[in-house]
Amino acid sequence: MKKISALTAVSFAAAITLAACGGGGGNGGAAPASGASTTTATTNPANLTAPQYAADSFQLTAFNLLNQQRQQCGFPALQENAALDQAAAAHAQYQATNNVVSDTETTGAAGFTGTTYVDRAAHFGYTQNVGFVGVSGGFYTNATWTEAQYGQQSVYGLISGVYHIDIAVAPTTAVGIGKVATTFNGFPQEWYSMTLADYKPVITNAPLTFPCQGTTGVAYSAGGEIPTPPATSGNWGTPVAVAGNQTDTIVMQTATMTDSSSHVITLQVLDSAKDPNKILPSWMGVAYPTTPLSPNSQYTVSLTGTINGVAFSRTFSFTTGNIVG
Repeated sequence: MKKISALTAVSFAAAITLAACGGGGGNGGAAPASGASTTTATTNPANLTAPQYAADSFQLTAFNLLNQQRQQCGFPALQENAALDQAAAAHAQYQATNNVVSDTETTGAAGFTGTTYVDRAAHFGYTQNVGFVGVSGGFYTNATWTEAQYGQQSVYGLISGVYHIDIAVAPTTAVGIGKVATTFNGFPQEWYSMTLADYKPVITNAPLTFPCQGTTGVAYSAGGEIPTPPATSGNWGTPVAVAGNQTDTIVMQTATMTDSSSHVITLQVLDSAKDPNKILPSWMGVAYPTTPLSPNSQYTVSLTGTINGVAFSRTFSFTTGNIVG
């Protein structure tokens, strides 16, 4: 899908496609695919205490921005994991080689390292299945950006997806990021993948939301997600994720946004029971406007629902940026 987007001061034509992220469970019980490692280890490779990505790289920019977005709303920072980096990089290369955006790989296809995010992690030595979230995407532009700008756009694109916003709220501790660049119609084309892993009971005062009070700069419009979010016929507006820990169950009840003119927008609500695509995990709900919001505008969100059968309500304000995800 072609659309006009903006990131900081750069204007460009872009096509963005995101593959749905497997329900936040990363196919948690899946057995390794043919060709993937079946080695059993007592522990996974340790997370790095500080990121080792190159300065000003796609990976470091995406890593820092994702953690900044997570931490401002109370979600824990992720740590780089080299084995997950290898798995994500291999899948980014698989997508580029086969010209496809997909969560899965096909046995026998060029660059195959494992069918699922779990399988690919195991192939590179992350063999203990401790819960996974995986996202993949691709986009091209008619302008050449810096690597940092590509990394920034990838995160804003992912967290504007109804199903991909889980990377901003997942109760995980580790991440791997991979990216490959090709060209399309003479312009840059980016292929990327992220694998989040290791569920921990790290969220306090659940449920938390993203965006949350004071969040600024998020995309006001998004599209290109596979599968298409329910009740949309084109681009949609900024989604709001509601999340707890892995053992929690979120049920969404009501949700609205109110703009500065006191216009109330009723939001589409999804949780694991309501999601017709059966992608959302039980620990997460999403509320989103089915049409785009306005750029550089403040909105007040009001949500109600239950967590583990106990009622909750949340009210907060956030501000969009001049960004299309």
